[in-house]
Amino acid sequence: MHSHQKVLIKGLSLGFCRMIALLALSYCSWVVADVYPHKSVRVVVPFGPGGGSDITARMFSQKLSEAFNQQFVVDNRGGAGGLIGMEITAKSQPDGYTLMMMSASFAATSALHQPSWDPIKNIIPVVQFGTTPFVLVAHPSVKANTVKEFIALAGSKSNSLTYASTGLGGITHLATELLMDMTKTKMVHVPYKSTGAAIIDVLAGQAPIMVASMLPVVPHIQAGKLRGLAVTTVKRWYSLPEIPPLAETVPGYNVELWFGVMAPRGTPASVIKAVNAAINKSIDSTEVKKTLDKDGMIAAGGSPDQFGKRIITDYTNWVKVIKAANISVN
Repeated sequence: MHSHQKVLIKGLSLGFCRMIALLALSYCSWVVADVYPHKSVRVVVPFGPGGGSDITARMFSQKLSEAFNQQFVVDNRGGAGGLIGMEITAKSQPDGYTLMMMSASFAATSALHQPSWDPIKNIIPVVQFGTTPFVLVAHPSVKANTVKEFIALAGSKSNSLTYASTGLGGITHLATELLMDMTKTKMVHVPYKSTGAAIIDVLAGQAPIMVASMLPVVPHIQAGKLRGLAVTTVKRWYSLPEIPPLAETVPGYNVELWFGVMAPRGTPASVIKAVNAAINKSIDSTEVKKTLDKDGMIAAGGSPDQFGKRIITDYTNWVKVIKAANISVN
């Protein structure tokens, strides 16, 4: 073989090797970029710190961080009964790097506010964590030790009771409106930006009544700083067996609080599937089951479709409550 032929073959070989190397590098880069998540994930919580959504979000964000070996960072965006955080989520890039950990306030807020960007269409379900009741709590200064005494007090002509909520149109607001409608009573509404902020004033006796998320108020009930009058589920709740359900005194009353993960519409199906699987696996673990049990939450899990059906059922029910109570954001 002539020397110039050897040089040509050597040059072609080097060029071929370089091409293969570049293709391999390109493929590897694509694979790395395609792995979810390859950077931290923002977890929007549409309420301030200290409430049930925040407490639950921090626990499950930690579990997702462990499952994916990336940080899932809680971003509290409270206000307007959850609407501010919901809008941030709905308008975020649907690339899997913004999730929302939300409570049943999602359906209530969507039913009342009905913003132009439509939460029901623009935010999709991923997976439900679990379910707990709300607790009707009263400051010790309120002269009512039972639901019957509370109804009598709230229905009296001399009544000047105020009640706290997590914001206009939030689920704690609508749950209280439903209670007042069913018992023909009236109280003055004092909305707050978060459960944590509301509970501060309930503990101080400024707005001494609240239908509150169970997780943050149980310690105050146990310490004697608040009086637990009733749970909002049909039957007594396993972790608060000494507190009767509202339905014993107000037949038909039933409001449950759920928590779950949601995402902007258009988020890749592969991401929804991966997060759903990770949460379901987490819920199935002994450690998480013990934590949920201690917090008084019944684990849910399941598919996005199952979660979606629960949301629509709640949304439909709250639309009825809003019309019956003639509630308006104006």
